Amino acid sequence: MKLKLCTLASSSSGNCTYINFEDTHILVDIGISKKRTIEALNQIDVKPESIQAIFVTHEHCDHVKGIGVFNRKYNTPIYATKKTWEVIDKNNLIGKVSNKRILQQTTKIKNLTIQSYKVSHDAVDPVGYIFEAEKKRIALFTDIGIIDTNILTAVKNCNGIMLEFNHDPNMVEVGNYPYYLKRRILGEKGHLSNDTAAKILADIYHQDLKWAMLAHLSGENNLPDLAYITTKNALEEKGLTIGKHIQIYVAEKYINSPLLSV
Repeated sequence: MKLKLCTLASSSSGNCTYINFEDTHILVDIGISKKRTIEALNQIDVKPESIQAIFVTHEHCDHVKGIGVFNRKYNTPIYATKKTWEVIDKNNLIGKVSNKRILQQTTKIKNLTIQSYKVSHDAVDPVGYIFEAEKKRIALFTDIGIIDTNILTAVKNCNGIMLEFNHDPNMVEVGNYPYYLKRRILGEKGHLSNDTAAKILADIYHQDLKWAMLAHLSGENNLPDLAYITTKNALEEKGLTIGKHIQIYVAEKYINSPLLSV
């Protein structure tokens, strides 16, 4: 059986990712409406009531605003860190929900293992994830200002990776965002730039890394073609060719990605 990933939405305005292994179906974040989530799942022939868990990366609205209404409809278990739950509840970010679970470093749902990793972002307790089944591994790291050695080590033996390519630094600097927001985006608790993410991808490449999904692109400070070309150039500097050594995909804002597998 294959371990699979599909982005249902990916941008600074809404994020939701589907993970599947055998008869295990989970979502990472729901930062879009219930209606859009159901429509996106239907496009890949997944019934919303079959989702066994929602794993939260952090409390920002583009990652959680659809979780509450989905949970109230399907009673889906929600996994988040203790600190993240405290902020969600204190600020009533998703309304009243049931089936709340405290995220542990390692969680198992049937034959799928979910490992959480603390990341650097301006949220209370943000995490990224690595999903593992039958020695196949997919990493998911978005909303992250820097990649530390612990995460680098973890992702080096993954077979697929979804990595943030949020912005082009030059577009941020010359753009219309206020100064404080520019500093936030570019800071260590902000978001990964195309250049930084592309270098990381080239550095961690190994022959069993089959694909990378460039994700969480800013609508204001990035372009899909720019993220792709930056990645292509970084890989070519290492003697690597897209299509021959690795497949590269760019997650779209409102359109499902291909259902990728390892």
